[in-house]
Amino acid sequence: MHDTVWFEIQGKPAVSLASTEFKDAAQVQADALGMTDARCVFVAHPIQDATDPEMQAKADAVVEEVVRALTEN
Repeated sequence: MHDTVWFEIQGKPAVSLASTEFKDAAQVQADALGMTDARCVFVAHPIQDATDPEMQAKADAVVEEVVRALTEN
């Protein structure tokens, strides 16, 4: 979240990626950093022990959402 806020302050669109397990934590951190509307996309949890094909499927499931988050106002 820190990187997303930093890039946004620099005028560069950014989106945080995290697993669904961290939705609440991401919002708390965004609020604490003063950017309550920071863009976040959440990937199905868990990711730590996912195989490469599982990670590819998780990425495929959210890629359009990431692009939308970066290109829509």
